[in-house]
Amino acid sequence: MGPVLAALLATVLLATPGISAAAPASPVVSAEADQKGIALTIYNQNLGLVKDRRELRLPKGGGELRFMDVAAQIIPTSVSIAALAGDGFQVLEQNYEYDLLSPQKLMEKYVGKEVKLYQKNPQTEREEILSATLLSTNGGPVLRIGDEITFGHPGRLIFPGVPEDLIARPTLVWLLEGAAATAQTVEASYLTNGITWRADYVVTLGEKDDRADLAGWVTIDNRSGATYRNASLKLVAGDVNRVQDQAPRLAKAMRAEAMAAAAPQFQEEAFFEYHLYTLQRPSTIKENQTKQISLVAATGIPVKKEFVVRGENHYYYNPAGGAIGKQKVGVFVEVENRKEHNLGMPLPRGIARVYKRDAGGSLQFVGEDTIDHTPEKEKVRVKLGDAFDVVAERKQTEWKKVASDTYEAAFEVLLRNHKKEDIVVKVVEPVPGDWQMLSSSHPHVKGDAFAAEFSVPVPRDGEAKLLYRVRMRY
Repeated sequence: MGPVLAALLATVLLATPGISAAAPASPVVSAEADQKGIALTIYNQNLGLVKDRRELRLPKGGGELRFMDVAAQIIPTSVSIAALAGDGFQVLEQNYEYDLLSPQKLMEKYVGKEVKLYQKNPQTEREEILSATLLSTNGGPVLRIGDEITFGHPGRLIFPGVPEDLIARPTLVWLLEGAAATAQTVEASYLTNGITWRADYVVTLGEKDDRADLAGWVTIDNRSGATYRNASLKLVAGDVNRVQDQAPRLAKAMRAEAMAAAAPQFQEEAFFEYHLYTLQRPSTIKENQTKQISLVAATGIPVKKEFVVRGENHYYYNPAGGAIGKQKVGVFVEVENRKEHNLGMPLPRGIARVYKRDAGGSLQFVGEDTIDHTPEKEKVRVKLGDAFDVVAERKQTEWKKVASDTYEAAFEVLLRNHKKEDIVVKVVEPVPGDWQMLSSSHPHVKGDAFAAEFSVPVPRDGEAKLLYRVRMRY
């Protein structure tokens, strides 16, 4: 058959009624109902990793797949899709469509087009239909009815349909090639902003402040624009590096109450340079929901309570001329994260809120502090506030220059205790440079940042005085 005859035959076939070229396959639309499982990993940096597994039947050879019910705050460049079995397919194109249906968007799509107006006739009290052309939506719809232009019309706007480029929900769209005409299980994975977690700890001190009970809670805040039903949940604790190309959204704060903790539900494991906490049951994380899940529970934890006075670095560079003044005495509690202390699980960063029962047995709030990621065998230290009944006064008794780079200073720290029990106050002095303690009324040690630390016993309803002289080279 010659080329001219073949072309003529093709023209005849296409012109013959009932004979037409094959139409392109309709897009495959997948919604939440197709889900066979969803895995959610949440980072404590306003980030989540979603792995959405669905069973689909794709057209043979490929076509368009519209994957609905994904997070509104998805990071489009992080998306991937793969078949979990079989020959798979090739992804030719990937799009994220988020031009969502709303009254304003619908009106914008109909600018310059004809719409219907339903209005009530004041005489017959029946609704009448008017045809109008929508001219603009800036500040409200502007309409042409017949030969007149109007705005603020009391009638209801009726649209003939929803434009194809408006969608009700955020949708991922793939153009696929090479798919088999059988049911396939595919997994779409992506990162999303708008979901985060943190740890909240409730610490209840014992009567003598030497023991405590601890309940740790995971607080998940989901503002990602999606619901994750019966998800396999994992939490990553650690500082994952991210490229900051947009302003982070602030997670809504939530106050943790003193509540009884259930048995721990998370299994912890080391993962790369972080720690991973896996919930041992499925959990549904709803859109715009804050959820709390028990992380850790421990009773009878040994507690160390400290009263601390901390000096200032500038005390040592110039003569102060005598009295420096009164200082607040901080109150701290410290626990060691050890198995023998009924703990031993790496504790993620969070807020520790401390409570104690009053004489009537009611639980009262006594302070809170932020704790950092705390590995096993490290200490957790919480500042509760400043002591009401313990007062410190400081005086510089001498300051002199000994050589071009050498100085001596002498100080007196007076501690008064108005409590009904004996206490020990730690005095932390941030002496600069290379220093040597020439004399002191109490023993000292070199602590953090090479500060001089003194432990000074102060009797009940009494006072104690710390005296020391130090030589510094700086």
